[in-house]
Amino acid sequence: MTIYNFSAGPAVLPTPVLEKAQAELLDYKGSGMSVLEMSHRSKEFDDIIKGAEATLRELMAIPDNYKVLFLQGGASLEFTMIPLNFARGKKAYYLAGGSWGKKAYTEAVKLSKTIAFEPILLGSTEDITYAELPSFDKNTIDPEAAYVHLTTNNTIEGTAVYTIPDTNGVPVIADMSSNILAARYRVEDFAMIYAGAQKNIGPAGVTVVIVREDFLNDEPVLSSMLDYRIQAENESLYNTPPAYSIYISKLVFEWVKEIGGVDQMEKLNREKSGLLYDYIDQSAFYTNPVRKIEERSVANIPFVSPSPELDAKFVKEATAVGFKNIKGHRSVGGMRASLYNAFPRQGVVDLIAFMKKFEEENA
Repeated sequence: MTIYNFSAGPAVLPTPVLEKAQAELLDYKGSGMSVLEMSHRSKEFDDIIKGAEATLRELMAIPDNYKVLFLQGGASLEFTMIPLNFARGKKAYYLAGGSWGKKAYTEAVKLSKTIAFEPILLGSTEDITYAELPSFDKNTIDPEAAYVHLTTNNTIEGTAVYTIPDTNGVPVIADMSSNILAARYRVEDFAMIYAGAQKNIGPAGVTVVIVREDFLNDEPVLSSMLDYRIQAENESLYNTPPAYSIYISKLVFEWVKEIGGVDQMEKLNREKSGLLYDYIDQSAFYTNPVRKIEERSVANIPFVSPSPELDAKFVKEATAVGFKNIKGHRSVGGMRASLYNAFPRQGVVDLIAFMKKFEEENA
């Protein structure tokens, strides 16, 4: 039985990457050591982390005036690090187009009770279960604000930001955890991009941060582990980094490059997600909750059947035949197909065939 992993994260990894990691597990390039046991100060690991950065820079066309960091703590730690580093004494705006944007704002509100800054909810669509992205008037944004924070892909709700909004000249910070390398963005449009690895990059344990140099603190002012400038000055090696996660990330970056880069990856993603959206749209049985076609995510596609009972039956029968982790997030219900870069097109074709059969039997 073929297994297709629709998990929203930790998510499917490219088979060639797993095979190469398997081949190098006990002896990395003749070193006699596994990357799992290698010193982060060794020549071998220096080549790994620098190679990972160089390939990512090439894939995303990252300008020279941006630092690339490989940090720990997951994207959720950035919810705290961002205001600590950038928002003191200023306003900071948040767009909540989904659950993760709301969490970023909620963490900022908690932190504002400890340090002096003003987090402002610029827009939210929570009242309609995030069925579309929030809109706002740019003129309501204080041009002296520290930043506007947004999430480019809402993993749970299935919406995505593809065109960066006008923020009245205020720097934009983006949580790109679930569609980094899946769609093309101009790095220059952001002061900072961050992404937890466990969706489109590699295993959990490392977070990629891309930050413009002039956006960093003028001098270190925070606990060293929470200060982006210190992390940048130490080239992500202030302490022992998540070495193996960085190694797998490097292999994934190389795989994306071999596929044809981000533009080709986006083309493939739009093709395979388009297959599923087209089927859902013509079906009288399944529906997708996203209100605007142009806001649909290419990475995460939620859908429901006519009733919660049928949803539960669908999940049970789909799981039994190899469609793993197809159940939707508990806050949305139904089903969710996460079609990250490594997810194969054939998996979408086979899922649609199952959906057709289920519809015929249960309509």
